[in-house]
Amino acid sequence: MHLSLAEREEISRGLAAGCSARAIARRLGRRSSTISREVSRHGGRESYRAAAADAQAYQSARRPKPAKLARDSRLRALVEQKLMMRWSPEQISGWLARCFPSDSSMRVSHEAIYLSLFDPRRRKAIDRGLTRQLRSGRVMRHPKRARRPDGRGVIKDLVPISERPTEVENRMVAGHWEGDLVMGSRPSAVATLVERTSRFTALVALPDGIKADQVTPHLTRYLLSLPAPMRRTLTWDRGREIAGHKTITEATSMPIYLCKPRSPWQRGTNENTNRLLRQYLPKNADLRRFSQDDLDAIADELNNRPRKIHGYRSPAEIYAEHCGTSRR
Repeated sequence: MHLSLAEREEISRGLAAGCSARAIARRLGRRSSTISREVSRHGGRESYRAAAADAQAYQSARRPKPAKLARDSRLRALVEQKLMMRWSPEQISGWLARCFPSDSSMRVSHEAIYLSLFDPRRRKAIDRGLTRQLRSGRVMRHPKRARRPDGRGVIKDLVPISERPTEVENRMVAGHWEGDLVMGSRPSAVATLVERTSRFTALVALPDGIKADQVTPHLTRYLLSLPAPMRRTLTWDRGREIAGHKTITEATSMPIYLCKPRSPWQRGTNENTNRLLRQYLPKNADLRRFSQDDLDAIADELNNRPRKIHGYRSPAEIYAEHCGTSRR
């Protein structure tokens, strides 16, 4: 498998930091021999440059050819339209496969879309300004890195996640939620809730602040607006904003289970959703300026995107089906 420009940039940074080929290979999930050959082929440790190496590799390819999106204006227009709607390349690729099952000309992989956006050789294939519509908003592509979790305060009378019903794990029963805060410039924040089965997202405005007594009434009000069968459990991070968990449970009959310290993966669905929401709710913004109507519009846009996990159906479709089943 050929190295991508992002991988070559990572190699260049590793060399500049004095890392060995073996260390760089571990970081990229490649063989150390692949990294050694790449560096030797393109000038050695002292002269290696990612862009030059990538351009040379492209010119040395047996059959360099224009990208598919550069050749097919109909496909390119449709991809650009969906990018403008803030769909991810993977969502676009899956949706095309679903909508054009017998037309191979209307199929493109998510990696091909990323390459057309980020690869300088393909800059004419697609409007590279559309990188601003991606969740990261980056103009360059970087390999993923693990983020270190951070723990927060101690809460009285908490119910640990180890006591959560086993039915929550398999996602077969709807009505189990995960939640947390998405922080803006302090003390602004928005409460985020994700239903585990459908991945349906709800956003709750917190105009008063992020202390427990300021969060509890707004969170309670939203949970009470849900159909009773959809109020089964809530799993939350150990943030001090949920210190009023007993009050919420008494009002909603909805047990609240708290994750272990520094264990955000225990509510991974919500964590992933919060990353998506950064496209709309920047870290340095005052999130109090977003009204509940604004947040409902953001959630609606997110809930109507196709998801790979649902066979490229939307969370809104799946959630509506479960609500209908619950009423019968």
